[in-house]
Amino acid sequence: MKERNPVGESPEKKAAGFAAADLVKDGMVVGLGTGSTTAYTIAELGRRVAGGLDIIAVVTSYQSEMLAIEAGITLTSLAEHPELDVAIDGADQVDGALNVIKGGGAAHTREKVVSHSAKRFVIVADDSKVSEQLNHYVPLEVLPYAKEFVSKEIRKIGGDPVLRLASRKDGPVISDNGNFIIDASFGVIEDPIAMSTVLSQITGIVEHGIFTNTDEVYIGNKDGSVTILK
Repeated sequence: MKERNPVGESPEKKAAGFAAADLVKDGMVVGLGTGSTTAYTIAELGRRVAGGLDIIAVVTSYQSEMLAIEAGITLTSLAEHPELDVAIDGADQVDGALNVIKGGGAAHTREKVVSHSAKRFVIVADDSKVSEQLNHYVPLEVLPYAKEFVSKEIRKIGGDPVLRLASRKDGPVISDNGNFIIDASFGVIEDPIAMSTVLSQITGIVEHGIFTNTDEVYIGNKDGSVTILK
């Protein structure tokens, strides 16, 4: 296995990612999320696998798949292992009630499936991601055919929908599932559970980025310490 820093130097992300890796024990089936903090978890698990840790993993994106393969972690699928021992993933924002917004990497649909397949769902993030209330835009994975309809429905409920465009190619970002991503801003989300329900009822949205099923959050601080929220 190659030894490398997966995301550049970030003491906060490294602390959170490594701490969550301690939750993984021999014989576990692990869900591996997507993003810069989770990349530290994957790298640390790879180091431990090289030292004898016996695990298999389900990944949530092509990015996490490539990182896991490079780290030497054996991969499986939800078809083979529909129940996971633990899933570890990153976040765009976390509130005090452990509600989370995800989808900055456009992988939130698979991430949500994996999170609900796990007995224990753990978020890893740096301290900049914590907010008293959620006010981050909500990523929506949307069928391309339904882009305009979904945008209209989002405006009806007070949101500002913006189609996410690719930075290094012309046109929209395409998810691993072949869909568009619309980033919908609502300001402060007073009731994330209610908003989650409303978004789930809009035809054409494959999945939204509000997660309300988090068990624990590992927050990496600037001094390298970790705060665990439960």
